[in-house]
Amino acid sequence: MKKLPYGISDYERLVENDYYYVDKTMYIEKLENLAEPYIMFLRPRKFGKTLFTSTLENYYDIKKLEKFEKLYGNTYIGKNPTKLKNSYHILKFNFSGIDTTDDKATIKGFKNEVASSINVFVEKYGLDFYINLDDEAENILDNLIKAFSIQKAEEKIYVIIDEYDHFANELLGFNTNQFKNLVSKNGKVRKWYEILKKGTETVIDRIFITGVAPITLDSLTSGFNISSDKTQDREFNEMMGFTEKELKGLMTQQNIEYKKQEKLLPIMRENYDGYKFSLHGREKIYNSNMCLFFLNNYVRFQELPEQLIDMNIASDYTKLGKMLDLCKGEEREKVIEKTVSGEGIISDIRQKFNPAMEFTETDLVSMLFYLGYLTIAGEVFEKPELKIPNKVMKEIYSEYFLEVLKKETDMQVTESDYNEMLREIALEGKIDKIIETVEKYLKGLSNRDYIKFDEKYVKLIFFCIAMNLKIFRLKSEMEVQKKYPDILLIPKDQSKDYKGVMIEFKYLKKGEESKLKEKQEEAKKQIEEYGEFEEIRELKNIYKYTVVAVNDKIYVEKIN
Repeated sequence: MKKLPYGISDYERLVENDYYYVDKTMYIEKLENLAEPYIMFLRPRKFGKTLFTSTLENYYDIKKLEKFEKLYGNTYIGKNPTKLKNSYHILKFNFSGIDTTDDKATIKGFKNEVASSINVFVEKYGLDFYINLDDEAENILDNLIKAFSIQKAEEKIYVIIDEYDHFANELLGFNTNQFKNLVSKNGKVRKWYEILKKGTETVIDRIFITGVAPITLDSLTSGFNISSDKTQDREFNEMMGFTEKELKGLMTQQNIEYKKQEKLLPIMRENYDGYKFSLHGREKIYNSNMCLFFLNNYVRFQELPEQLIDMNIASDYTKLGKMLDLCKGEEREKVIEKTVSGEGIISDIRQKFNPAMEFTETDLVSMLFYLGYLTIAGEVFEKPELKIPNKVMKEIYSEYFLEVLKKETDMQVTESDYNEMLREIALEGKIDKIIETVEKYLKGLSNRDYIKFDEKYVKLIFFCIAMNLKIFRLKSEMEVQKKYPDILLIPKDQSKDYKGVMIEFKYLKKGEESKLKEKQEEAKKQIEEYGEFEEIRELKNIYKYTVVAVNDKIYVEKIN
């Protein structure tokens, strides 16, 4: 049994240390067969971008010719090598980890990465070249290209750029002016890409650039307008991340029996699957890093991990708030409400935009797609319909939504509040504390907020709070979008005598109090109908409630 490659992004190390490799090398052939030699390919964080760039690096490196069979003999590309294998000098840059404290630190960090990578290149291929650290990044690259064209006139360079936008994403969250300066007409980053483009006229034969979002492309267009963006290309939809077939193969290789796979897959599907990056892509994709985190824990202890998301991944996604804050006012609120409530957003996906300029709703939705917070769920009027891909992303949205409410109402839910909610529901089947908390949020919101209030909005507040009750599985009509109870909280551990709750929500505007009994009867009738569903009848210890909100006051009725 091979080792699980959790956290491994160096292809050579992966092979030589007997880690399992989910074979993606067929895409090397697909990329090489394209007419375009300069490729841009974007994916959310933790989808295996760095490992794929390492796979390209080792495959095309002229210095790795003697190790080709060892590195690729068991892969698709090893059995079907292309004509360009081991034929390039690889110049690789990785722009993650650059200090973005201020303009000077960012420019210095960018230049240091350029100089460091070029130094590795010079030593590896034996060039006679001096790196002047007092020079600008664009001049260092320009001088290298000139030196290479003289010393190795018959040979070519393959440029690989990983995390091209990482430092720009960091800046975008808190300093758009600095971001704009770096990519403006006279900006250092833009000038560097102008030199890179110039190098394609002589010794740079191929380029592969990867990152998360196309936020600098609009600014760089006049300086670097040669790349072909394959991010939404149907042929490359499954190039990064895992398909379900690949995930099953990985589980089988780890000696996980078929019956256990059948139990694990629904959990992984619910939490890590659901991504589709091309409107006409064939399959949905799992986040590969999340899957490896899950399986690494499962294989070690033969039980489900206590946490279903790696905290390293969770910290990457805390940037959601910064990105949403780029779009102000009602447009942002509308996007938040739609996404958390499970509604689809019909929108074009921009291939390039500059958030330093006006940031529209379409820009925001596009950014959320590239970051992995939204994914293509279908097609409406020949446009993508975008939704939250999985439960992990729902939890992150829910946390952000509660943070927004906290700012607007000047209140928050404490750990002791959540503990009391858990105790009441699990041990007594009561919802007093969670309803009290929802009511406090409603009272804390300003009068103008009630203009947009409806049943969906009140249910949304309840849903986001309930997402933090970790001992329960939360099902809702919002999630499955079919005839289903508004909220269903089911204990995850069926061996314990925990209670669950089923709730049907209704809403009345201020002045409509006279319709309260009518709404309660309507909700009660629906609860009774749902109780006849086979899935509901099989559940034990489920307490049923109708919840009617009238403006900022909530009326609860228990159904026997």
